[in-house]
Amino acid sequence: MTNREIIQGRWRGEIPVAGSDFDKTPTTPILVFESLVLLAFVVALVCLPRLARRVPLRFAVMACGILIFEMFTAPLWRNYRMGHWAYLFQGVSWILTVGWSTLILGAVMLVDHFAARWRELPRFAVYLAILSPLVVGFEVWLHAIGLRRYAPEVMETVSGVKLIGLPIEILYYVPVFLALIISFYKYWSFVIGGIPVVPLARTPWLRTLAVTVTGVLLFEIMVEPMVRNHGFPEWSYVYKDVTLLMTGFWVMILWLSVNLVDRLLIHWNLTHRFLAYLGATALFAIPAESWFIASGHRIYGPSAVANFSRLTVPWTEVPIEVMFAIPLYFALVIGFIRYVEIAITNRHTLHVR
Repeated sequence: MTNREIIQGRWRGEIPVAGSDFDKTPTTPILVFESLVLLAFVVALVCLPRLARRVPLRFAVMACGILIFEMFTAPLWRNYRMGHWAYLFQGVSWILTVGWSTLILGAVMLVDHFAARWRELPRFAVYLAILSPLVVGFEVWLHAIGLRRYAPEVMETVSGVKLIGLPIEILYYVPVFLALIISFYKYWSFVIGGIPVVPLARTPWLRTLAVTVTGVLLFEIMVEPMVRNHGFPEWSYVYKDVTLLMTGFWVMILWLSVNLVDRLLIHWNLTHRFLAYLGATALFAIPAESWFIASGHRIYGPSAVANFSRLTVPWTEVPIEVMFAIPLYFALVIGFIRYVEIAITNRHTLHVR
């Protein structure tokens, strides 16, 4: 089916509206879970200020990164029976955002406190090593109480091998999720902590390219079930529907945008440069995605289409949600690229504050 056929089927009711039509009546185990999450959040707000300053702002940044991820990847999973009050948008729950923020921020701040003398990238590896089993355990808990389920497209693409009741692919998804979220937070933690970041006079183009390829490819593989890349040469497909041509196109847009901003706007601060990265990338990416969809090279699956409204970009058939999703996607990948680059170039001068 083409994008037009899928979207028209969604509007006629032929394709179920998975985004909003699901059971929201809370159960006792889920209510207990929600109470524990909110209690943990309050405890963290009381305890974490002993480790660092401006904790509420740090929570807000972490929650923003997690919410961006949840909004972008919402078609890949379902959150059931949390109560009508628990949802922000369709299946996206603010309680889960608070829970993930508390868990991840707490671990990151503890590592930063006890390993403050370590360099950034070794600490980043420790974050992933500590949090990966915790996040997997969190997912097991969500499945056990009947809160979390995955979209049909996800279940069709996994191998079928299970790990403690979850698809074995979670061993890939969890570290990628954590890498994107933590790097986004760490980039903004430099701003929050007033940590001086010295820009390089000469841009390391090849190294930045390698980091960009890594960030884009990891994310593309993760969200592959959500959208199909159709009509590309057979030799270009490297993993299911992930094609080198599409991935390479996004890499070039990001790589050029980030490096040109760093080269031309080197005197700008981290906040303004991040907005410039995002603006420059979106300027090219949004029209390109519109063309890919219109030409049939990008076909969104039923679960993604179920989250679409009837609104489209003027003079096109592109759902408005896709246009909002593009900056969300690039915000996380840009955070990853710039954090890794800053951690490398400032490895002798960065200190936790």
